[in-house]
Amino acid sequence: MILSVDELCFLYKNREVLSKIAFSIDRGEVVAILGPNGVGKTTLLKCLNRILRPKSGVVNLDGEDLCQLDLMDIARRVGYVPQRVETGRLTAFDAVLLGRRPHIGWDVTGHDLRIVDAVFHRLSMDHLRLSYIDEMSGGELQKIAIARALVQEPKILLLDEPTSSLDLKNQVEILSTIVQVVRQHNIAAVMTMHDLNQAFRYADRFIFLKAGHIYAHGGREVVTADVIEEVYGLPVIIGEIAGVRCVIPEGGAGMPEKHAASPGEQKSDAYV
Repeated sequence: MILSVDELCFLYKNREVLSKIAFSIDRGEVVAILGPNGVGKTTLLKCLNRILRPKSGVVNLDGEDLCQLDLMDIARRVGYVPQRVETGRLTAFDAVLLGRRPHIGWDVTGHDLRIVDAVFHRLSMDHLRLSYIDEMSGGELQKIAIARALVQEPKILLLDEPTSSLDLKNQVEILSTIVQVVRQHNIAAVMTMHDLNQAFRYADRFIFLKAGHIYAHGGREVVTADVIEEVYGLPVIIGEIAGVRCVIPEGGAGMPEKHAASPGEQKSDAYV
């Protein structure tokens, strides 16, 4: 076990956002945090690396209580990728190199530069090295943020909707790379996600949040149509395509029925 969370609670302006959150993660695991908008997914992720301080509870990483560590110590252990990336007049290479800051002593070493080089190559970003990040697309910025987290050589990666700005090809490449890094380096990754089908494909375990509580937690056995309907309020069918399980909204719920105009009925361009 690399991460354990016990009885974690978080309040925002006296409103309880998270209540009695408890789970654990083993090395080599990719965990998806799932649930509707506003349920507390991002808040939970930020509590795991002390961007937000919980009201109560314990977050233990590899035998150490994160609440007892200073921010630089946490940065040596936890790589965090936010939803929105800050920009500035930095080249991509310099922006990624900042991820080595928790490990750098008096000066940048050859070892630091080799790690950054390796990550650029691994994420197929060599062509972006000297580009300025304030001139990049949202998808390119997202890859820069993921690269910066990887060069930290963390024990655990926390990623807040890591594919939200990426096209389909880059989504597959980034999620595949995250899984490979987790397996090869025997670390762990926790990702908030909206796409249940991506979660099915890349995650080992799942945490479903509902009303600030964990509604279901476990492996693929907990991803059922009943759980999804209860958490999201939408009936679904779970099927399989080419050996991959997938989630499909049942009966096109919420979609208007098509009907032909009856004789004498005029079609209108109006929305209502």
